[in-house]
Amino acid sequence: MKRKEESSTTAMEVVKLVVTAVVLAVIIRTFIFNTTMVIGQSMEPTLHQNERMICLVFPKYFSDPERGDIVIIDAPDGSGKEYVKRVAGVPGDEISIENGDVFVNGVQIEEPYIHRGVETEIYNKSDWKLAPGEFFVMGDNRHRGMSIDSRYFGPVPKEHIRSRAALRYYPFSKFTVFHHGENN
Repeated sequence: MKRKEESSTTAMEVVKLVVTAVVLAVIIRTFIFNTTMVIGQSMEPTLHQNERMICLVFPKYFSDPERGDIVIIDAPDGSGKEYVKRVAGVPGDEISIENGDVFVNGVQIEEPYIHRGVETEIYNKSDWKLAPGEFFVMGDNRHRGMSIDSRYFGPVPKEHIRSRAALRYYPFSKFTVFHHGENN
């Protein structure tokens, strides 16, 4: 009889351990950090297909993304997909694309992360005024049709920004730390 009680106690301890581990994993992924795999070519030459990143979730509760940050957003079409994009404009900014160049508040921005000689295409519109809580995001790959971003679907509400890229850990040979608000 004693053996049966010990086995029952051990089984209960294992169940508690598994439940605790699952709850902790959900809390960590939801509020602290998660991992993301790059799918597609929209962030080339900065990020490539199948590269993996650690992305921070918790900063979104304390501060807004800054220009230059690489962020993960909910796809605006409601498909449940996530897009990896770069913040080009923050609330209050005026964004315009003229002759293939991007301007923020009337000043042409430096974009060392895009392919040289490639002009930024426009879709239906060429200028946007960002309201409070809106961000303008674009992929680094500006070749025609390579990035579906704010030029196509408009500004992104802050609540659709899931996390900010902190580092690329795979492939190991391309390990990179992404600094907040810098043109990495």
